[in-house]
Amino acid sequence: MKKAAAAFNTEESRIRKSIMPGGFKKILGGCNMLKQAGNKVYRRFDKELLCIQPWGKNSFRIQATQRYEFIEDDDISALLPAEEVSVKVFERGTDTVIENGKITCEITRTGKLRFLNQEGKLLLEEYERIRGMEEEGRKEFNSALEIVPRTFEPRQSTDNYRLTVRFEPIEGEKLYGMGQYQQPYLDVKGCTLELAHRNSQASIPFVLSSNGYGFLWNNPAIGSVTFGKNVTQWTAQSTKQMDYWITAGDTPAEIEEAYAEATGKVPMMPEYGMGFWQCKLRYMTQEEILEVAREYHRRKLPVDVIVVDFFHWPHEGDWKFDLDYWPDPEKMVRELKEMGMHLMVSIWPTVDGESENYQEMEELGYLTRSEHGKRLGQLGNAAIIDVTNPDGREYVWSKIRKNYYEKGIHIFWLDEAEPEFTGYEFSHYRYFRGADMEVGNIYPREYARMAYEGMEKEGQKNILNLLRCAWAGSQRYGTLVWTGDIDSSFRSLRNQLAAGLNMGISGIPWWTTDIGGFHGGNIHDPKFHELLVRWFEFGAFCPVMRLHGFREPFKAPLGTTGGGKHNSGAENEVWSYGEEVYKICEKYIHLRERMRPYVRQIMEEAHEKGTPPMRPLFYDFPEDKKAWEIEDEYMFGPDLLVAPVLYEDQRERTLYLPEGLWRNINDGEEYQGGREITVDAPLDQLPVFAKAGKQTEL
Repeated sequence: MKKAAAAFNTEESRIRKSIMPGGFKKILGGCNMLKQAGNKVYRRFDKELLCIQPWGKNSFRIQATQRYEFIEDDDISALLPAEEVSVKVFERGTDTVIENGKITCEITRTGKLRFLNQEGKLLLEEYERIRGMEEEGRKEFNSALEIVPRTFEPRQSTDNYRLTVRFEPIEGEKLYGMGQYQQPYLDVKGCTLELAHRNSQASIPFVLSSNGYGFLWNNPAIGSVTFGKNVTQWTAQSTKQMDYWITAGDTPAEIEEAYAEATGKVPMMPEYGMGFWQCKLRYMTQEEILEVAREYHRRKLPVDVIVVDFFHWPHEGDWKFDLDYWPDPEKMVRELKEMGMHLMVSIWPTVDGESENYQEMEELGYLTRSEHGKRLGQLGNAAIIDVTNPDGREYVWSKIRKNYYEKGIHIFWLDEAEPEFTGYEFSHYRYFRGADMEVGNIYPREYARMAYEGMEKEGQKNILNLLRCAWAGSQRYGTLVWTGDIDSSFRSLRNQLAAGLNMGISGIPWWTTDIGGFHGGNIHDPKFHELLVRWFEFGAFCPVMRLHGFREPFKAPLGTTGGGKHNSGAENEVWSYGEEVYKICEKYIHLRERMRPYVRQIMEEAHEKGTPPMRPLFYDFPEDKKAWEIEDEYMFGPDLLVAPVLYEDQRERTLYLPEGLWRNINDGEEYQGGREITVDAPLDQLPVFAKAGKQTEL
């Protein structure tokens, strides 16, 4: 015991000198296990070092490791530095209690943590099943299972561990967030989720609980979480320490705003992000995209952004136009601007072996490595850029700046952001910052950071770029996420509604989908026409309204070299689907334009407070128990309730209206809320209800 105490005292001295002003104070009756340093509480028992510290108002950051010391935060953590706050630390029986505003953390004699709100309500409790739990004044549950809350399993011959952290389930609890998964569930309670990115899957490990707390798993390692009926279990496959953040709030909005303060807020959305975006896979030539833009202009249909998709370059990793098909980019940009359109171009993180930049990037160490054997990319002989390397980010941005930015292109589509390896064999890849298994989930955030910091250095404000993936904190780098290469089906549409709502709760306010889906959709098929219309109506009430897809029948390549080697999808303009579809799309493009002042208002709220523009009903009506049950409606800002049509051949919609007076924007009829109603939903009408006296121009 004397040796252990001496070792801990040495550690105290080291920590005091390196990270904390002032000295340590023993707490818990002089017990050597628990020490206080400033507003931090440390617990050392055997191999584990635990730290509890306030991280913003009403919030704690919890860290634990079996290493000698904690690793530096540097760029891996999702959390921003937090303002210093005062806490109260005292003893209650055999527990040590730390109070920070509306949240309290209790540390039991065995090291288990409980979190309570200001009224003493239990919010969350670690899961523990061990013997010998009789304590003076309290009888704890005894178990022969010998399961502790935090398990560190050493990964042989490394400094890392397989980490498992367990929490008690809460009966009746609902959980929201976690990013986007291709499933129709808004409430993720009962789900097992992979903590890893894939094409159409963005893992953002934040949950908002109906029990009054928000929880961030602040660890970018590949892993999983199970929100089970019997246990909640978080796992990191390879990591050096446990790190999570928890906050308490009286309302979902208060919790969400605290999370935004902790991880960052989006910039103010630029004006060109608020209207209609035109896109397809893929415009093959400069003249083709200009003719599309001219036709929109002739029809007096407002388009904010039009997009040049992938393989407009000679080789992956050249990051420049193939002049055989795009002979004068500056002229193209000028003409589009004259028509009121901004040009966005696709950027891929892949570098083909034939690229003019491959050899230099390989020599400089700017490419993602493999644990064994040859590098594997996405297409052909391609490698993936290593955006965790700051020098690599600067190198790639220098190419983008020269070949796009200086030509007047100031908005980018950062595709393949997971990144999309040939196979998702996470144990096979290694970055500058460490193995994919340990840090892989930061890739999309650092990819966004690459462009954001480059554009910021150029003096650009209100930066927005489109990405296929994100992690916690991506929003502060101007990330607009879309849902990836999804199926063109009503089943897929239902998945996107849940994805969009959970992304907003996960701290990513800017979100969109491929209207109509990506894979499939024959432009001559009446069934696809119905899907496209219903998706288009839904898209008008998403944070960004963007038409995209790989439509059928496909078009043959134009040539055998450079960007000409690749095929294209069929036409994907609003007039491509016949007159009936066109009239409906025209109607909703103009409706979106009339909503621009309102969209601007809700984007200001996202920028200032982290408020998701698109959110579940309970966000605005937390006292309404029914609102917590609704998964197929949502609020678009504070004034509009949207009930998308999500099934084929559906021509009426049953929906729930919270308390208050609501006006159907389609016919002007008013309804008293607090009940379910059924309304007509012909093909050209999306059921949308405005609060009485609000948005009367719609």
